[in-house]
This record gives sequence, C-alpha cells and structure tokens, in this order.
Amino acid sequence: MLLPTEPIGSIPRPAALIEGIQDCEAGRISQAELHALYHAAVQETIERLEATGSPVITDGEQAKHSFATYAIYGLGNLAPDGVPIAFADGHIRNFPRLTAGPFRYKTPADVYLDIAQRYAHVPLKQAVISASALSLLYPQGRLPGYSREQYLDALIAEQEGEMRRCLYKGAHVVQIDFTEGRLSIKLDPTRRLLHSFIDLNNLVLERFSAEERKRIGVHTCPGADRHAAHSADVDYAELLPSLFELQATNFYLQLASEADRKRVLTMIRDHAKDGQRIFVGVIDPLNPRVETPQEVRDRVLEAAAYIPPERLGTTDDCGFAPFSDDTSRTRATAFAKIQARVAGTALASKVLGLD
Repeated sequence: MLLPTEPIGSIPRPAALIEGIQDCEAGRISQAELHALYHAAVQETIERLEATGSPVITDGEQAKHSFATYAIYGLGNLAPDGVPIAFADGHIRNFPRLTAGPFRYKTPADVYLDIAQRYAHVPLKQAVISASALSLLYPQGRLPGYSREQYLDALIAEQEGEMRRCLYKGAHVVQIDFTEGRLSIKLDPTRRLLHSFIDLNNLVLERFSAEERKRIGVHTCPGADRHAAHSADVDYAELLPSLFELQATNFYLQLASEADRKRVLTMIRDHAKDGQRIFVGVIDPLNPRVETPQEVRDRVLEAAAYIPPERLGTTDDCGFAPFSDDTSRTRATAFAKIQARVAGTALASKVLGLD
C-alpha cells in the first residue's frame, strides 16, 4: 500500500479568470459570465490535477476570493480595515472587520465542493478556514447590540454546518486551514492568543464524533503569499506542542522549507498523539525550482525515521496561490511540483516496502 499523499489547496488561477474577475468588478462582464469562467477554471484544474496521478485532489480553490475570506466575501457588514498581516517582503494583507451583527456565512465551502464534484473522478479534499482565523473579524471594542460571545456562537455554528455538509456530501477529508497558528505567537508572544485559538477550534471539533474526526484534518504553515511568508521567523517549537491538542486526526505540516527538518521531525515525534496521522510537507511552493522525485523520496525517507510509515503521508507546504490575485507562481510550476510529490512519494513507498 502506497503512502497517502494529498494536496493543500490552491493553484494559481488562469490569466483569463483573473482578467474576468477584474472585468466583473469593473462592470465589463456579468456575474453569469464570471461564473462560467469559474466553472471552466475548476474543470481544467481538476483535469490537470488528476493527470499528475494524485490520488486525492482539490478544486484548486479557483472560485474562491481567498482561502481565508471565501465564506464572507460579499457580506454587507464588513469593512476592509481589519487586522493587518505583514509578510516578510513588506507587503500587507488586511483582514476584514465586522461592523455589525448578526453574522452568517455568505458562501460556505460545500458550495465549492458541489461544483468540483461535477468534474472530479477521484476523491476530493475540501479546505475550510478555521474558526480561529475568522474570530479576528470581531473588533477590539464591542459592537453595539452584538457581543463577541454572540459572534463566536454564530461562527462556531456556521463552521460546524459547512464541515458537516462537506462530510455528508462525500468529501474525502475536510481540511481546516490554521495558518494563523505561528502568526498568533508573533502577535502575542505569551501564547495566550494561541491557546484561545486552540480552544475555539476544539469547540468546533468536539461537535463531531470520533469516526467523523477521522476525516477531519488541520493544516498549518507560516503563510505563503506572493514571494514571502508571514511567520517563518517564529520557532516551530512554540507551536507544535499546542497544535496536537486539536481534536483532529490528520495534520498537514509545512516542512520542506524548514532549515532544520530533523529538529522539527523530532518535535513531531515527541508531541503527536497516538492515532494522529502526519502529512509532512515535501514541496516548497515559495521556491520556484521544481523538486525532483528523488528529492521528494529522500524527504519522505527522512521523515519515516521519526514517524511510523502507517501514520505518515505527504503534502505540499502550503497552497500555491492562496489569494485570487497572486500571480507569483505559474500553473505549470504548481502542477510540475505536485507531479514530483506524487512520483517521489511512490518511490519512497517502494523503498519502505509499501508498494
């Protein structure tokens, strides 16, 4: 049996789609015409992902505004001047800010799953944004007539609903994107914010049965947008012990871009709990060079010295274009890197006697 290998999520959008988004915002094409471009991009992306041989795929997040804001994009009770997220190259992404209640998702993740299932012939993973990330929408002060407690109750209910529908509709795995894990330590070195994030996400996860949680995973990385990360300078040791307190089964961990992978693998071995499966990142999306299958094989074998093969899988460090306007990587490079992940994982499986 081969080692499992799964993608993280986003693929760079085709130029025609990026232009179409801009044209729709400027009123040059209709919303219906934009939806047709979304569907075409999803279909082509799925076809190309299947051609890589990946046994599990995503829709490439082609129709999402971003991995973080897909559910809330277009809501009328948001302002653009929320929490700023600074990346190492100096650019900043601002999270939206809630201006009034009540809170509801506009487009939950199962809507995107419905579209992808029209075209896919292999299992689909569905990514969702974490409750902890969206908790940052609520401003520091109180909103008149809508407390933080009311907001968090609504947020937890919305995320449980979208995850439950994704599982019911047949998603292979629901992956919670928790890229703010290391970032929270940068924002609050006391780690109180991190602990509050873990507790909040567990309030969602605890609503699912142990059997359901076998199909739920958590992804963490230091962010990847354009040519930089937002928290790669935060020591993984500050995050990993707390990360494995999350009541999920599958963990997708950025590793390829770490300077000292063996140190991180030691921490994973020491802190991961029995029954938790570890998907190690063997592809670095921020590096424009395409890894060889042999490099991927060696990274897998390195990880297998710390993590038993029956609990080991492979993935990409991060999405290739988590924001819809990110053109820093090409589609060709993304698909070539994914193909190298699949081929290299198969080579490692053979060495480990799992083929």
